[in-house]
Amino acid sequence: MGKIRLKTIGDDEMEKKEKIDAEVKKEQKKARQEATEAPKEEETEEKSEEQIAGEKAKEKKEAEAEAETKAKTKKNKGPKKLGKQKVRSQKYQEALVLIDKNKLYSASDALEILEKTHLAKFDETVELHINTTASGISGALTLPHGTGKQIKVAIADDALIAEIEKGKVTFDVLIAEPSMMPKLARVAKVLGPRGLMPNPKSGTITDKPEELAKKYQSGHATFKTEAKSPIIHLSVGKLSFGKEKLAENIKSAISSVKKANITNATLKSTMSPAIKIQV
Repeated sequence: MGKIRLKTIGDDEMEKKEKIDAEVKKEQKKARQEATEAPKEEETEEKSEEQIAGEKAKEKKEAEAEAETKAKTKKNKGPKKLGKQKVRSQKYQEALVLIDKNKLYSASDALEILEKTHLAKFDETVELHINTTASGISGALTLPHGTGKQIKVAIADDALIAEIEKGKVTFDVLIAEPSMMPKLARVAKVLGPRGLMPNPKSGTITDKPEELAKKYQSGHATFKTEAKSPIIHLSVGKLSFGKEKLAENIKSAISSVKKANITNATLKSTMSPAIKIQV
């Protein structure tokens, strides 16, 4: 036989009371657990934010360290290797000794030195290089004795434009009448990069192109500073001209550019060292 549980009077009330106490304790325990867990969740969230901030700080520190390492590595590599430097000939070195780099020579004295320092067997061109106060300086000049170079001058017409369109450019200077400019616009992409497009500043647009062509052939020239540097390069004759003619050409060139626009100038022949001259 199984066990027999006996109930006594009053057991029901006691059992109910125990159940109520148990429920109350259960609710109190649950409340305590919730009260304990809530701060933990907040603490966990706060901890996560701190971790994120810490990770960002760590990443930043690592990036700075990496950048510093790269900078040190680059510094330790030393300067870049220079390309092969041009070695001057013994004759050039001997000519260089005759020139005082710190001295400004008169045009006459500079021309005397050029006669001693020119190196080539051919008739060298005498070059005048002028540093200007600003870029964008341009104009025209006529050298009294010409440049010694045969200049090929062309006058724009329909036949010439057709040749240019085929890529044939056989002239040094192009002169045009105003009425030809709309037609020349078709070949501007060919002429522009070569500095051959006629324009008012250079004086190559005129109603009398034949007369201007004769001037160019007798020593007329245009000048302008380089696109990226305030410097003008001019040919002022040949060594065979002699000192007197070259001096007159140099004086004319400086007068055309204007002394107020010039900071300094150097004179040289095709192969010689440069000589600083007085302006």
